[in-house]
Amino acid sequence: MTYRPLPVTTLQPETGFQRPFFSAPRPAKVSASALEVMTDLNFVAAATAGSGLDVETATQKMIARGVRSLLVIDGANDVIGIVTSRDLIGERPQRIMHERHINFGELRVQDVMTPAAEIEVLPLTEVLHARVGDIIETLKHSGRQHALVVEQDSANGKPMIRGIFSASQIARQLGVPLDKHELEQTFAAIDRAIQSAG
Repeated sequence: MTYRPLPVTTLQPETGFQRPFFSAPRPAKVSASALEVMTDLNFVAAATAGSGLDVETATQKMIARGVRSLLVIDGANDVIGIVTSRDLIGERPQRIMHERHINFGELRVQDVMTPAAEIEVLPLTEVLHARVGDIIETLKHSGRQHALVVEQDSANGKPMIRGIFSASQIARQLGVPLDKHELEQTFAAIDRAIQSAG
């Protein structure tokens, strides 16, 4: 088989560039469909970490992906927990290091993650009829920064995580400026935006 060089030309003036269809969150309104602020895993690859990954590497994965949480998976790629940026840099790592007499480099994701049995999830069937404001109230009620959305796989009936809601992403899409990413401040900023829009 022979190969040949392809013909080349020069870049034309006013040439644009393609962007992924789901590249950036769109501005949203509180009354809009909740789907507008959900990270849909059908279109965005999930950010994951193995349970044995060290905390420092998990932190770097979050930074590289621009996310504040990772789904924790086992060898079969089943979700066994979630770890957030607050889990990695909050009080939990310090407490565990003190209790176990270990250093930071010895901490693993499994040490600080929230296990699957403690994770509340939202069924996609409910989310399909929900508004952004409903999701905000759900996150406020649970006191969590993130919410996972699940659906049943149509092929095998297995539960699958379909999407993720993030309070900070919702705030950005509502146009709420965030200087700090503490949960209470995020919700307070969202509440102010809702009141001024109402």
